[in-house]
Order: sequence, then structure tokens, then C-alpha cells
Amino acid sequence: MFEKLELTRMAQGMAAHAGARMGVIAKNVANADTPGYKAQDIPDFASVYADPGLALKTTRAGHIADPARPMDPAPVANGGAESPNGNSVSLEQEMVKSAEARQEHDMALAIYRATSDVIRASLGRAR
Repeated sequence: MFEKLELTRMAQGMAAHAGARMGVIAKNVANADTPGYKAQDIPDFASVYADPGLALKTTRAGHIADPARPMDPAPVANGGAESPNGNSVSLEQEMVKSAEARQEHDMALAIYRATSDVIRASLGRAR
């Protein structure tokens, strides 16, 4: 029942986006010395959440449409200065992106926690 609330759905999507971004960042760091490797990133959560083209698709009339839940976006080349071996990973930039992703995940958990507290209070089960 409560998983259909837009706020909880958004918080769940934000946490999933942060996790996916951390995965891309970890891949970049792992390939920091790989010749020719291009750093990748995924679009920010606001643009992914607002993009109707990334909504789940239904193939039959009986399928449940869930347009508010975005799919995981594909990583895109991030650009940036290349080293002599053609690698464009900057460990400093990856550290900054990692901190941003962690903050996004923490925000999603805070929103989810606050929503749960409001629901508990409305049901008379406050902590």
C-alpha cells in the first residue's frame, strides 16, 4: 500500500541511482591505469527521473504501467583530459563524484526514513 506513494518511490529511485552511479565510479577507478579507457558517468538523478523516455514499457494490455519509476540509465563517456596513454580517468574527479553519490544515497535514506516516521505517526505507532 505505502510503496505506491510517490515520495517513497522517488526515494527508492534516488537510492538505486546512487548505487548505480557508485558502480560506474568504481569501474572508473578500477580502470585508472588501463590504456585507452574513457571515464564514464551516468546522468544526474533529476534528469533521469524527469525523462519520460526512460519509463518502464508495457508490451501487453494486462501489464502494469509504472511511469514514475525510471530504468537504470546507461553510462556515457564523461570526457575530460586524457593522459598520454589515452586514459581519461582522474582519481580526484572520481573522489568528488563518489562523495556526491554518497550524499545522494544518504538523502534518499533520510527521505525514506522521514516518510516512514510520518506514516507510523499517522497510524498511531510513533517511536
